[in-house]
Amino acid sequence: MISAPPPKKVRPTSLDRTDLRILAELEDDGRLTNAALATRVGIAESTCIQRVRALRETGVISRFRAEIDPAALGLGLQAVIKVRLGSHNRDHVHSFHATLTGIPGALTIFHVAGEDDYLLHVAVPSAAALRDLVLEHITVHPAVRHTETQLVFDVIRGAGVVRPRSS
Repeated sequence: MISAPPPKKVRPTSLDRTDLRILAELEDDGRLTNAALATRVGIAESTCIQRVRALRETGVISRFRAEIDPAALGLGLQAVIKVRLGSHNRDHVHSFHATLTGIPGALTIFHVAGEDDYLLHVAVPSAAALRDLVLEHITVHPAVRHTETQLVFDVIRGAGVVRPRSS
């Protein structure tokens, strides 16, 4: 039996304006050097490195990663696949979770509430590959009752979590 991952502890963190400015700059460009980041935020490099380290240690910054254009790798077709399970017993859900992490081309997987149980954002080379992905990796799972596939015309980046919100 696959055990469920422990729930993430959400702990409110007290962030000052400098921390928020660091986060905003890193959210725009996670590859900024410490020197460039310190300059943009207006603090000393030593202060900047200490603050970034503290943000990482407290879990505010969970990771840095490259954003890769799927089309540049020949994966020019993106889709969102809605998945509805027929059974929600713990073993089926955990088994399906394990299946999802092995799906080639899966960009983001959301376990959601509502009529559907999962939303999978995938990138594939063609319509035939999309069909095969659904048939070979999703609908074969015994807990899956229904899928619906929607093609993605455009992926639009949101403002992020640290930019000021307009009222």
